[in-house]
Amino acid sequence: MSNLVKRKSRTRSLKRRPLGLIVIILTWSLAMGWLLALATSAHSATPTAEIGTVDVIPPAQQLGQELYLENCATCHIGIPPSVLPSQTWRNLLQDSQHYGVQLKPLIDPPRALVWRYLSTFSRSQLPEEETPYRVRNSRYFKALHPKVKLPRPLQINSCVTCHPGASEYNYRRLSAEWEK
Repeated sequence: MSNLVKRKSRTRSLKRRPLGLIVIILTWSLAMGWLLALATSAHSATPTAEIGTVDVIPPAQQLGQELYLENCATCHIGIPPSVLPSQTWRNLLQDSQHYGVQLKPLIDPPRALVWRYLSTFSRSQLPEEETPYRVRNSRYFKALHPKVKLPRPLQINSCVTCHPGASEYNYRRLSAEWEK
């Protein structure tokens, strides 16, 4: 066989390889995309049972949440950490004066567990922002309730009006008029 015939044969072979490689890569990419879509679909991530709180609490944070509710939700309803910035929660945990009432301070290790829970699920505060100590003054509370006509005066127990499960720390369930 002449060198010219061998060269043409080799050229055709090289031209077919990239096309086969492209087909293999495309098939692999489609399969991986389909599997990733199945793994991250909203249906598979939605819990079947009612979880109650606003956030799904990982096992490492559950004791902190329990201690928070045990120490804070016995006098008033517990509010989700996301409603107030981390700085507010830090100050509340460090101060025994709680809205005009003298409280027995929470000490470590329970305080550290509560702080870990609150700081994980609360939000940051802007540098120039004043630390809000009332829910009605929190920009996060306002952002979570857009276009909601809030009662005046707004009090911590007012949450039950729209969130009938708030006393059980369930803010997912809404009253019938808001579920639309």
